[in-house]
Amino acid sequence: MPVSAPLKEACGEIADLAHAASVLAWDQQTYMPPRGAESRGRQMATLSSLIHERITSARLGDLMARAESDGDLSEDGRAFLRELDFIRTRLIKLPGSLVREMALETSAAFEAWVRARKQKDFAAFAPHLSRLLELSRQKAECLGYKDTPWDALVPDFEPGMTAATLRPILEPLREATVALLGRIRAVPEPDTQFLSGTWPADRQREFGLRVARDIGFDFEGGRQDIAAHPFCTSFGRGDVRITTRYDESNPVEALLATIHECGHALYDQGFRTEDDRTPLAGAPSHGIHESQSRFWEIVIAHSTPFWRHFLPVMKEYFPGQLDGVEVGDFVRAINRVRPSLIRVGADEVTYNLHIAVRFDLEVRLLAGELAVEDIPAEWNRQYKELLGVDVPDDAAGCLQDVHWSHAAFGYFPSYTLGNIYGAMIAEKMEEDLPGMWDDVEQGRFTAPLEWLREHVHREGKRLRPVPLVRKVTGRDPSADALLRHFERKYGELLGI
Repeated sequence: MPVSAPLKEACGEIADLAHAASVLAWDQQTYMPPRGAESRGRQMATLSSLIHERITSARLGDLMARAESDGDLSEDGRAFLRELDFIRTRLIKLPGSLVREMALETSAAFEAWVRARKQKDFAAFAPHLSRLLELSRQKAECLGYKDTPWDALVPDFEPGMTAATLRPILEPLREATVALLGRIRAVPEPDTQFLSGTWPADRQREFGLRVARDIGFDFEGGRQDIAAHPFCTSFGRGDVRITTRYDESNPVEALLATIHECGHALYDQGFRTEDDRTPLAGAPSHGIHESQSRFWEIVIAHSTPFWRHFLPVMKEYFPGQLDGVEVGDFVRAINRVRPSLIRVGADEVTYNLHIAVRFDLEVRLLAGELAVEDIPAEWNRQYKELLGVDVPDDAAGCLQDVHWSHAAFGYFPSYTLGNIYGAMIAEKMEEDLPGMWDDVEQGRFTAPLEWLREHVHREGKRLRPVPLVRKVTGRDPSADALLRHFERKYGELLGI
């Protein structure tokens, strides 16, 4: 027996409020004029307060208690209640005043981050970051933790994870990556000269939309816009938005960002219809969601079969600019491994080293072991030590990511978990779909998408992250599949 109609409708109303808040957040990052920031902050704070009140209300508690006492509740009904209880229990511990203040400050902090990034001036953002850290520590104290305040915040993104449980997964990957990077850098870099020049943004956009449509993004239920930081957001199964940004000196960055966000969007468009407006309509963690974007961006869109199909298409959109370029040359070029400054443009091998820096800084910041004013120097030191690059300014350094302006402390490890989960899922998919790469080479993506729909998307939040990974792949999470992917791929491309 499913949950009662009144409980489902109460959750539906909360979902509607959350989606309305998402519309405002999307608009703030795409079309809102700068002078709208103050009003937008109040609007977001009001909606956050309303959501908090609805979730923590006695009425919702009563409806949940009645459902829990029902011995005939279905398996889906129990999962519904588990997820709702997880959200409600955490929010009950947070004062409404703290929720409202956090919403006000994140709105102001985002606008400050945008200005500071343009000015390459971390000091202009630092007061807002200090305040968000203070509020986040208050949140952590309300929620409770054992080892570090960071542990209280990470369940918002990765339920069941702590700094201590993540380190045994992330640290072996970091060590193996540094060793692999040394081997890769010992061989000559591939030629990328043919990617220089000017690549008109309007043609990049048209090509990106073509690829997004071909891999399965439903434009009747979504759209693409431009934002300072590419993202995906959903207002329900019928309205999923993606964004990208264009650099006319780089013909692949916007395309790969589009494909990455499409991976998120395909997930959001793939939940069961009956789960809409319920706690089950979502990924069990940000890492699971990220596994979908990294699967499409890295496993599929960086592969040779993908470009055997799409390089001729790209040449049509950019006539004369890729004449004489062979598929092998193109694939080696876009898979070039070179330590760099910017996470979103990093190659797949060094990408996780960017996350390692942020993970370390966040844990120390929240524990009070690192002062906000020391972030630029510590950031620059770690980038030099780990990646061997010199950071020229704050925009290319500690101001490059939007996440801290949203107080999304605990989010960054989800990116590496997404890479790990994505590689594990890809291995299992290849076992189940022996003709998968032949389909990709022909521009057919229905089989891999439907496999993901069946095994991942339609599950929604019925299972927590680790049990879902175990069910899909038959293994516990580890970096082994990702490291096998690196060894196989770069062995073939570079002969190492």
